[in-house]
Amino acid sequence: MVPKFKISSHMMLILFFTEIVTSRHIFKRQSLTNKRAVADIKGDVSGRLIMTEEPHQVTIEGEIRGLIPGYHGFHIHEFGDLSEDCQGAGSHFNPLELPHGGPTDTQRHNGDLGNILANKNGEAKVNIKDSVIRLNGASSIIGRSFVVHQNEDDLGKGGNDESLKTGNAGPRVGCAVIGIAKLF
Repeated sequence: MVPKFKISSHMMLILFFTEIVTSRHIFKRQSLTNKRAVADIKGDVSGRLIMTEEPHQVTIEGEIRGLIPGYHGFHIHEFGDLSEDCQGAGSHFNPLELPHGGPTDTQRHNGDLGNILANKNGEAKVNIKDSVIRLNGASSIIGRSFVVHQNEDDLGKGGNDESLKTGNAGPRVGCAVIGIAKLF
């Protein structure tokens, strides 16, 4: 036999408002989950990068112009401060304090994205899929910066101390803050 009970109108109102508050809270939490980000590089080196978070990876797509033809180190740095010709961006984003490496290495900075290749016109098409960085949580890159370097990144295999910190990628030639993008 199923027990019978009555719900008072007062109890119904409490349940109704609890449902509204819970629904709003869930909606608010979902809207704070970043799915897309954008970074605009301005100056002699310029371009636009779009990041999309997918299950198990972030995809970075875009184009960078104004580069010398060849390979250029491409990293995420710890701060979104572009002052002093990108020096304010700090070091590579490295919350686990690991040595510098390549994008497929198990021991690497979170911000180690390897190299981009500029063609004879100084344009680099970017299409990177990375399983370490995120747009949310402890590994979030939101508010940090992309930095393009003058030289090729040796991916930590240059045989000196600087290689294990920066990949000997040289001076910074372009940078951009990574921000939350409007969803389309």
